[in-house]
Amino acid sequence: MRDDPATLVSTRWLAQRLTSPDLRVIDASWYLPDAGRDARAEYDAGHIPGARFVALDEVSDGRSTLPHMAPPVEKFMSRMRKLGVGDGHTVVIYDGNAGGVFSAARLWWLFRLFGQTAAVLDGGFAKWRAEARKVTAEPPTIRDRHMTVTRHPDLMRDVTDVAQAAKLGHAQIVDARAAPRFRGDAPEPRPGLRAGHIPGAKNVPIATLFRADGTMKDGPDLAQAFVAAGVDLDRPVITSCGSGVTAAVLNLGLARLGHDHHSLYDGSWAEWGMYPDLKIERG
Repeated sequence: MRDDPATLVSTRWLAQRLTSPDLRVIDASWYLPDAGRDARAEYDAGHIPGARFVALDEVSDGRSTLPHMAPPVEKFMSRMRKLGVGDGHTVVIYDGNAGGVFSAARLWWLFRLFGQTAAVLDGGFAKWRAEARKVTAEPPTIRDRHMTVTRHPDLMRDVTDVAQAAKLGHAQIVDARAAPRFRGDAPEPRPGLRAGHIPGAKNVPIATLFRADGTMKDGPDLAQAFVAAGVDLDRPVITSCGSGVTAAVLNLGLARLGHDHHSLYDGSWAEWGMYPDLKIERG
């Protein structure tokens, strides 16, 4: 793979730079409630040396009734400063999902939304451990660091934007959920949501972006994951998922392909599936 500090880096790349004073590693693990996993407890038991832990709720808008909505600029900046992450740092984000990137891409997307650069660790913590690389339970030494933040609203879409795209077709809506949830054959994990998908949406389950070892596909293979679902990589894309977390994996994949016109529907199905006046499709 091509290591790129603005999108994706290998475990080898990270291991070679682990002692760099300007490196900041963040564990952004998060799991659906039915996974039965405690991300913070797993971090405390063992993590990449120097890694800081951030829960997605800590970098979300607590005022919203929807889960994991992007936070105000001030909240994101404050949380990063408390982690000792700021201007001039090389940031690498990982999570503990066994099948590839899961929640790390959400924090990567937030960095982009707020005008900062970060990379996701290809293969995540699972690959790091499989290679018997160093793990520690020691907490990192944290020193406050200033961060300059500039919000880029063009990277995020709301329900009105998505409704217009569904009606007018000026952007493609691409859903990251597994196929049974997209079709409406499987129930949503959050109560009160209808089953199905946004009219006209394409389905690119995030699992299709990864190899068997949990690393992201490259070049033509990565592009084919989108093309096979009917996505035109020359046209704008709005990504969606259950609550705006795994949609960011699609954004990461598109960025790896050099696609410049992609954004994320922050409310995702947690919002669209809740309102009976918004049309849905099944099958």
